[in-house]
Amino acid sequence: MTTDPTQSAANSERAVLLVEDDLALSGYLASALRDAGYCVQAAHDRAQALKILAVPQPPALMLLDLGLPPHPGTMTEGLALLDAALRMAPSSKIIVLTGQDEDAAALEAVRRGAFDFLVKPATMATVFAALRRAELFVRQESRLTQVGEARLQLTARLGEGPKEAAATVEEQLLRRVLAATGYNVAETGRRLGLAREHVYYYLNKYGIRRPD
Repeated sequence: MTTDPTQSAANSERAVLLVEDDLALSGYLASALRDAGYCVQAAHDRAQALKILAVPQPPALMLLDLGLPPHPGTMTEGLALLDAALRMAPSSKIIVLTGQDEDAAALEAVRRGAFDFLVKPATMATVFAALRRAELFVRQESRLTQVGEARLQLTARLGEGPKEAAATVEEQLLRRVLAATGYNVAETGRRLGLAREHVYYYLNKYGIRRPD
């Protein structure tokens, strides 16, 4: 695993977590991204990526190859990481890369909250275009936060009814505000109009813990 030592840069909207198990391709992409001014942290499997994400302010952008070890021939590991990443960093923009079944991968990536989907091999021009779109959303969502609004994404199973959908939105909103405040409970309560003890109630309800 390689990481950029500049923590302040890692907190910016141009910080990218690159998750790719092909070391040669990972090195090429990381070099091209750094040359373009991005701060890049690279991981080659789910465990390494989760360590990078387990900070109060994780990278705002992610390039994620769905085919990761120990099952690089399937989407299992990549999709599991996609789910975990959006729980840990709900405002991050995840761009999925895959060389597998395009339709099936795109459907699952969109269902689970991916920002964009690229088919390998993707040109650097295509990758940069996707990152620029993602950066735009990061900036605009940051502006929304500053005026007391949040843009949420929800994929709901219709048969589960509105109660389950409401709980999903509730958890996502809490996670997003916690991430924006650096897990400051008092500030999170202020932004959500909740008493401190109510914030703790929701933390326990959804099993949310502050990143180490």
